[in-house]
Amino acid sequence: MNELLKREIALLPDSPGVYLMKDDKDLIIYIGKAKNLKKRVSQYFLRPQSGKVAAMVSHVDHFDTILVGSEKEAFILEMNLIQTHYPRYNIIMMDDSHYPYIALRRSDAFLSITRKANDRRYLYFGPFPSSHDAYETINLLNGLYPTRKCASLGKKECLYFHMGECLAPCVRKIEPATYQDLYEKIKRFLKGDTAEVITLLKNKMAQASSELRYEDAAEYKKKLEAIEATTSRQNVESSDKTDRDVIGFASRDGYFCLSILLYRRGILLGKESRVYPSYSEADDEEKAERLAEFYSKREIPTLISTSLPSFANAFSSLCDSCRFIVPKEGRLLEEVSLAALNAKNSLDQHFQSARLEDDNLALLEELGTLLGVATPLWIELFDNSHLQGSSPVGASIAYINGEPAKKLYRHYHLGDKVGGDDFHSMEEIVYRRYRRLLEEGRGLPNLVLADGGMTQVEAAKAAIAKAGASIPVYGLAKNDRHQTEGLVNEAGTTYPIERTSPLFFLLMRMQDEVHRFAITFHRKIRGKNMKLDLFSGVEGLGEIRKEKLRKHFPTLDSLKTASLDELKQLLPEKSALSLFAKVETLRNSKGGEDEK
Repeated sequence: MNELLKREIALLPDSPGVYLMKDDKDLIIYIGKAKNLKKRVSQYFLRPQSGKVAAMVSHVDHFDTILVGSEKEAFILEMNLIQTHYPRYNIIMMDDSHYPYIALRRSDAFLSITRKANDRRYLYFGPFPSSHDAYETINLLNGLYPTRKCASLGKKECLYFHMGECLAPCVRKIEPATYQDLYEKIKRFLKGDTAEVITLLKNKMAQASSELRYEDAAEYKKKLEAIEATTSRQNVESSDKTDRDVIGFASRDGYFCLSILLYRRGILLGKESRVYPSYSEADDEEKAERLAEFYSKREIPTLISTSLPSFANAFSSLCDSCRFIVPKEGRLLEEVSLAALNAKNSLDQHFQSARLEDDNLALLEELGTLLGVATPLWIELFDNSHLQGSSPVGASIAYINGEPAKKLYRHYHLGDKVGGDDFHSMEEIVYRRYRRLLEEGRGLPNLVLADGGMTQVEAAKAAIAKAGASIPVYGLAKNDRHQTEGLVNEAGTTYPIERTSPLFFLLMRMQDEVHRFAITFHRKIRGKNMKLDLFSGVEGLGEIRKEKLRKHFPTLDSLKTASLDELKQLLPEKSALSLFAKVETLRNSKGGEDEK
């Protein structure tokens, strides 16, 4: 596995998306989907493979990703990309079949499943990655509303009429207004207005469970899951059939990325990302100029949407016929947010993968000369993380000869006393690190970098002196726009580094790595603490039952998806109801707190 692949895998997010494996000629050779990109893609390279998979992996030089909002979107996007690019190693889904739609006939509210959405007599909903969920939803609607059940009409009433689930159009005339009312109700349901039906099904499920009719309760649960799967929004395919580009952007440390999601006939078919250095404060104008440059060599679609109004001016001289919009709500705004998410990911990847071919030893010599210290072949970096002071942790990482030395990575638990106090948090983790190294008689690094300015440098210097060591300490200096521009010592002297230089990218990789390591540990600890908080105060929940819950729901996310029925199978009803209420509160909480 080459160094670029290692970097790309390390940066992958724990989120859904599609990955595009490419060879050394930048040709797509395999496309796959994932609920968790990091876990799925890393399996190709960290586990032994055989057959077709081994052959594919041996040809992978690098890969690209398109992040989406849900596993459902990943399913649909994967299929559309496969049928667009026909990669060499994709064998399944190479025909022209499509995921199913639910078709609602306008004239009589007749429901059916189809894989093509080109008949104007119908209104289409989907596509859906699971035909099972689509059929479950149709069965539910057929039971809720007296819809026509037969594709061809018979000569007498069937059982559905006698059950009150059909109007029997086979033997009596149905007024158009009656069909229109059915059509509107079903349309509202399939567009997501499901609150009334969901409440009804939940009540029936609870009643069945209380009467020990667990099979009936399980059936109601399946119907609820089918409703969620078929009515949840997705932003990779729409029925408007328009050609449009959706533009998102992200900025950091003197660079910005434009990410353009390419929708053709309403279907997301690709992503183009470009990273540029920002040379002025008026970066909105720069972004617009770069975008105009991008489209000067490409066909401009009929519609372009983004969050930057200033882009419109750049297009006035390029295209009179295309429409430019800045959405404020709805599907188009969600698409812009998706493009922005991909822009941020592409920019982070750029910082991790740029200039990997550079001579790291030469760069370390350059760094030593800049700071007036011996060539820092062994560098350690420190960072801390917390959420408004809660669950505080610290982390240190090491780079030897310019490469990460993961055996020297360390995590640190911090007490609530220093939670949110960055100075004392930095002081504590640095002191603990070098007191331990000195006690064990081990060597010390040539340079310490603190992720922060003068305050963190002072804390680290004080901790090293307290431990009885002497190591040069510098911080990563940021300007008033929170962009890293060089290094700073405890006296406030700044050592600027050109943002386009190889040394800058080496330091950015180090900074990103220590931040990633700290934040990942913090989220793990925070998840455990939140789980403990959920368990506390629940009557009847002793250690034995807590351990049973931990085995069934090993992560906080898995516990958040637990239904009341699932909890009742493990706990007494009163305890299950109490825990379910706390989980429901957590699920509905907005969050949005800043994470350091």
